[in-house]
Amino acid sequence: MEAKKETPPPLPPIIDQLKEYAETRFKLFKYEAIEGGTSILANIITDVVVIVSMLIAFMFASFTLAYYLADVLKSTWAGFGCVALIYVFIALIIKFNRLKFEKSIANIFIQKIFKN
Repeated sequence: MEAKKETPPPLPPIIDQLKEYAETRFKLFKYEAIEGGTSILANIITDVVVIVSMLIAFMFASFTLAYYLADVLKSTWAGFGCVALIYVFIALIIKFNRLKFEKSIANIFIQKIFKN
């Protein structure tokens, strides 16, 4: 009596394998897109929160400096005027070095976008 040989299950036709491969690739692409989108959104939200917090802190620091200078100079308008002149000076520095600032900001954005 011969031993009963088990026959391997038939391989699915190549068309079925290609369909399954395409579906798997599509799911992978979809999951990668979702991951990328959510990480970018989370990054934007945290950056906005940090920027708003820093702006508020900067505003209060500006008022503190202005009132301190007003106390030192014994004139409120002079204290706030000195702070305004500081900001004008900073704005002029940025204006004359605009290209350097633009390149560095663009590089920061590119690094954030392609960060893995």
